[in-house]
Amino acid sequence: MAMTLRLTEEEDRALTEQAAREHRSKQQVARAAILEYTSRRSRRRDDLLARIGRENAGALERLADL
Repeated sequence: MAMTLRLTEEEDRALTEQAAREHRSKQQVARAAILEYTSRRSRRRDDLLARIGRENAGALERLADL
């Protein structure tokens, strides 16, 4: 699926420099960054939900009994 990504000059410069360092296209670097970001956010969400479940297990059990 195609999309347009508007970047500031600073963002474009950073992306260009990173792509050059990695000998990859800007598109490849941007796509990898998106996948890394979404994976990290999903792991963080899952970890927080598990922590909430552990820390509030007693309250959740009482609510289930209502």
